[in-house]
Amino acid sequence: MEWILASASPRRKELLGQLIGKFEIIPARGEERTDENLSPEALVKTLAEQKATEVATYPKSRGKIVLGADTVVAYERKVLGKPKDEEDAFSMLSALSGREHDVYTGVCIVYPTARGVKKIVAVERTQVRFYPLSEAQIRAYIATGSPMDKAGAYGIQDGGLVESIQGSFSNVVGLPIELCAKLIQQVATECNEK
Repeated sequence: MEWILASASPRRKELLGQLIGKFEIIPARGEERTDENLSPEALVKTLAEQKATEVATYPKSRGKIVLGADTVVAYERKVLGKPKDEEDAFSMLSALSGREHDVYTGVCIVYPTARGVKKIVAVERTQVRFYPLSEAQIRAYIATGSPMDKAGAYGIQDGGLVESIQGSFSNVVGLPIELCAKLIQQVATECNEK
């Protein structure tokens, strides 16, 4: 079975590499279309499905299995995407300081079977609690540049921010490997059926 990761994220590439030895990377290029009224769970499922479905339609993807994913941070049910600028990052990190929030990742796998192309979509949720952070700590973290390309303006792997988590650590990084392992097994079983 040949796999494609529909993402340019180096974190997703590393995590998927723990489950699948070899795969291509073909990022989705289409504009993300969403409904602001969607819950965080529905939002990440929709976006993951859009990405995987788009890449699966490319001619070079024919006959291959495509995995797409999308991750958001939600605080008080409000989605925090990637920060627009440093002040937006400061606002997000200040809101999360000393509090609990949720991280959701939607995963969609589009794959060929004997009965045609199928897809499965699932979502993982992890609860995360931040340490109380001073303004100086937040500003110093923003100065590293790390928050600027991450949902919620932080990377759990950066250290010093997260006091505790309940659930999948890899989900917060960007790809829940435990959930993906189950989905990959399900896909492998179906693809091997005659």
